[in-house]
Amino acid sequence: MKKITLILAPVAVITVAFLMYSFSAKEEKNKAAQYEFTSFTVVESILPSGVGRSRMIYTLEQRDYKAFTTTRTEEDNERNKSDRSEIRVNNFEETKLLNFFNLGGIRFQNIAANDAVINSKVNAMLNEGWEIVNIVAGVESSTSVNGDDGIFISRFYFKRAK
Repeated sequence: MKKITLILAPVAVITVAFLMYSFSAKEEKNKAAQYEFTSFTVVESILPSGVGRSRMIYTLEQRDYKAFTTTRTEEDNERNKSDRSEIRVNNFEETKLLNFFNLGGIRFQNIAANDAVINSKVNAMLNEGWEIVNIVAGVESSTSVNGDDGIFISRFYFKRAK
């Protein structure tokens, strides 16, 4: 009898562990489906003399990426012919921000003002139940005939329970 118990005990432990893992995996899968995601983008001008435009953009519309996606294979290599006008979003919030530069050069007050406005948006979203998932930033800069041109872009990604 002890031999049977010694053999069955590890089998029972393995079975229970497997069932717990299966339930946990299902729960995680369902958990992911219980969230919605959103983002907003901050575009800050890095143009001399303050001639650029700086904005915070937040869409008010949804798009299904599948409607604008094609799968290319060796047999079917046709390019994506999605209509740009169907992709374009017409309803969005556009918040004016200040440029990094003015005629006198870099303007630290403008950077501080932008931070205050961006923080206000982040705080409002946190108060609406959104949770920050990630923040990504990048710079595009080039030298042109008129001087150095560029933009500083930051994307703020959020999630919340549905």
